[in-house]
Amino acid sequence: MNNNDTTDLIVLVKSRLEQHLKPTILEIADESEMHAGHAGAQDGRQHLAIKISSKTLENMPKLLAHRAIYSALGELMHTRIHALRIRII
Repeated sequence: MNNNDTTDLIVLVKSRLEQHLKPTILEIADESEMHAGHAGAQDGRQHLAIKISSKTLENMPKLLAHRAIYSALGELMHTRIHALRIRII
């Protein structure tokens, strides 16, 4: 995946999270380089990390918060994202 594809993916992830979860803080980083050679990286999908704060996720159990994030990202979790490191603040 080239830099433009990665940038497009980050913009798309940001848009979906903003639309569904209305975060007050949202940081997204591409960590794919740290996983080069990893079996999961072979198919070209990205490893991303997000840091998010949102009233929607506030007081939600961690499992449900992660499910809400995965739901907001929809098919991207199967087509363009291999791994997602989540930090809810």
